[in-house]
Amino acid sequence: MAPAQFDLVVVANRLPVDLSLDEVGEPTWSRSPGGLVTALAPVMAKTEGAWVGWGGQPGLELDPFEVDGTELVPVPLSEDEVEHYYEGFANDTLWPLYHDVIASPAFHRHWWDAYQRVNRRFAEAAAAKAAPGATVWVHDYQLQLVPKFLRELRPDLRIGYFHHIPFPPLEIFAQLPWRLQVVEGLLGADLVGFQRGGDAANFVRVVRRLTDLTTRGQVVTLSKHGRVERHVRASSFPISIDSHAFDELARTPDVLKRSREIRKELGDPEVLLLGVDRLDYTKGIRHRLKAYGELLDDGRLSPQSTTFVQVASPSRENVGAYQQLRDDVELLVGRINGDHGQVGHAPVQYLHQSYPMEEMAALYLAADVMLVTALRDGMNLVAKEYVAARSDDRGALVLSEFTGAADELTGAILINPHDIDGMKDAITYAAHLDPREARKRMRRLRRRVLSHDVAAWSEQFLAVLTAVPNRQSHV
Repeated sequence: MAPAQFDLVVVANRLPVDLSLDEVGEPTWSRSPGGLVTALAPVMAKTEGAWVGWGGQPGLELDPFEVDGTELVPVPLSEDEVEHYYEGFANDTLWPLYHDVIASPAFHRHWWDAYQRVNRRFAEAAAAKAAPGATVWVHDYQLQLVPKFLRELRPDLRIGYFHHIPFPPLEIFAQLPWRLQVVEGLLGADLVGFQRGGDAANFVRVVRRLTDLTTRGQVVTLSKHGRVERHVRASSFPISIDSHAFDELARTPDVLKRSREIRKELGDPEVLLLGVDRLDYTKGIRHRLKAYGELLDDGRLSPQSTTFVQVASPSRENVGAYQQLRDDVELLVGRINGDHGQVGHAPVQYLHQSYPMEEMAALYLAADVMLVTALRDGMNLVAKEYVAARSDDRGALVLSEFTGAADELTGAILINPHDIDGMKDAITYAAHLDPREARKRMRRLRRRVLSHDVAAWSEQFLAVLTAVPNRQSHV
């Protein structure tokens, strides 16, 4: 019997579940956390499709299996491939390069070799599962070569690619030794999506400078022997969250009760500040702590009546830059608490762990001020989660202008996180914001987040992808 094929295939670095083997060697799974899984779950629930991705355990080889009506296709990675493709090229080369070189990227040829090899394996798995003329949606920087490899294997497919992180300007991207190969990989897609219009413009400028292809506006034309083969569109599609579901969660009695308990456990501070991030150097956690510590030093915030809760979920703990960041953050937290803490009260509550969504919703409701101070971020869904949770129309959002969310969330208090004095002014303003002004801002924020949810994002991308011709035309 021929293997099942599907009209929609999602290709991402990770499956939407974490796989492991039990004591008798049988596979077990649990649903993965993370923005992409949350974003695509509603799409996959409506379509009997397939999801191609790594199961999260090196050396684990499993046959495809079904979860909630979706065929999951595990792609095996060896320990060396996890080290070189994922921890190496994806997260120690591309991640810092694409985030404005906040940390120095490392360029190693054996990492690049592993990246190519793994991308080809993902493409082959997707090609095997796609029905004739199917739509394949490839996701993010780990898989930038998949569109080209996939088109070589299956020219009948309609291929979309979405880039979840920033795409850097030419002057930064040009540092990559394999820049042309990455561009050619992305141009295998019919539609290349980005979080911000500026990212799409950066990509088109890179294509214009590094290739001899014709560009007009957001469209790149690929020709062969003087004949137009096809067009590739680059455009922005700002991602969102399942905002109505998060809004409903934050209204439940258990979450409302827990939010009150959190404030009580923290000593009922007059001002509760909150930061929620992966522990990543792009998130501006050190800058945020520096600003808060100086506000306490200056007496502009009282260490007795102010508490800052920083949730920093573990991230990429095998990468050296992340290990150094954790040391730096914990040193700053210890210094602030040492200088300003009292018996029974610490001005910073630092939580290096992950929490379920119910606890996060309660934290959002408990917080007077949400601090999103990323140095560079594709979108930042935490900002949108905070807004979706605030059905009471209270709270204030301090938001970095270097996040994709800043383009949409016009009711936020925008900051340049590199400007510590400006950040201090913004935090002070937010902490003492007039309730009428706070309601006005939050209502504006909620209108945007609730009207443009993740379903609208995915429907818009897939509608544009479906409308883009992918057949060869001749002139």
